[in-house]
Amino acid sequence: MARLLVHQEHRVHKSITSRTYERLRNAIIMARYRPGEKLGIDALKVDLDASLGAVREALAALSSEGLVRAEPQRGFSVSLISRQDLVDLTEARMSIELTCLESAITHGDLDWESRVLASGHRLAKLTHSLDETVPEDVLLWHRTHEAFHNEIASACTNQWWLKLRRQLFVQSERYRCLSGPIANPNRDIEAEHDRIAKAAIARDTDTAKSLMRDHLQTTAEILLNSKLSIWEGSQ
Repeated sequence: MARLLVHQEHRVHKSITSRTYERLRNAIIMARYRPGEKLGIDALKVDLDASLGAVREALAALSSEGLVRAEPQRGFSVSLISRQDLVDLTEARMSIELTCLESAITHGDLDWESRVLASGHRLAKLTHSLDETVPEDVLLWHRTHEAFHNEIASACTNQWWLKLRRQLFVQSERYRCLSGPIANPNRDIEAEHDRIAKAAIARDTDTAKSLMRDHLQTTAEILLNSKLSIWEGSQ
């Protein structure tokens, strides 16, 4: 009985910690907490409705992912941004993303093709109905967008490449969210996603990689040229 209670307490603690991590991660990515902003543990405990232990574990995890900066005697803060960091991030992401994509195309099976098509369909539907004045809509779009890119790479057989890809993707999404609205009148992002997905399941590796490279580069260029608040106070 005692062992069962300990097991249940462990599961509850793990669930609370996981929930706290997801909430804080999303809040940072969605720019609720801005670059350089201090992250006080007591304040986060209230904001996230979590225990001090769960907040500390979430901060430690996000620090290892590069979203949070930990400094001795100064506590935690949201990692800073810069144009050079975005350039370096995009270069690194291109390399890893294209490597994962090539592996996924090589090893993906029929189930992988179905998942790619389904995730692309969901993303297209959300893009059509997206109301960028509704935070819940924006968060759902970003989650679905992440799921779409994850699915395309999911058949990659190297787990280390996939872990690196996920970390770089999250960093890129933070820049995207900081830049402001998702829609861009000069860009058909839905068509870009569709072409990438179709080339991938057609096993046209060269075309899929070229489209993905252009997709990532276009996003980076839009962000680098942004006149919005993304670069205020950046280094």
